[in-house]
Amino acid sequence: MRAPPDGDRFEELYRTTRKDILAYLARRTGDREQAADLLSETYLIAWCRLPDVPIGHEGRLWLFGVARNLLLRHAGRQRSHDVLVQRLADELHHAVPTVALEHDRAQALSEGLASLPKREREILLLTAWEGFAPREIAAIIGSSPNIVRVRLARARSKLRARLDDASLTVEPPPQPVTAPADP
Repeated sequence: MRAPPDGDRFEELYRTTRKDILAYLARRTGDREQAADLLSETYLIAWCRLPDVPIGHEGRLWLFGVARNLLLRHAGRQRSHDVLVQRLADELHHAVPTVALEHDRAQALSEGLASLPKREREILLLTAWEGFAPREIAAIIGSSPNIVRVRLARARSKLRARLDDASLTVEPPPQPVTAPADP
């Protein structure tokens, strides 16, 4: 079967974006297989709608938008995954005392993120995990850069307040102090 004339364009789009899209999906799903399935769905949509895919960097943002929409449709499976992870984390928390502080920090961060409105949480994660600028996030979620900036500032402020309320900071634990060696 011969590739259409745009086959080279699709191959270039795939080659330059697949790692970033897969990383985005893997972080959101927590499951490699589900991320790979969503990746293939993302590129199937891109292939079918190749004339609609913008050229250059805008095409990358378009693909992130498609991946985001697919993630939204697969939210039920994500919730099941989250329940299992939480159960395992709770068991680990009770089984290994030295992990308790890290678990508490992770729990506070998880609860803080969960307490944010869905759109603010998404913008915060697109900034923190994917490294996107507000202008890029606006293109992905279909909003204006100014609204993204405002929501990002709100999300950061709310998360900081939530972590302060929990009396936990999300910082790495201090490094152990070692005595200098004898001369």
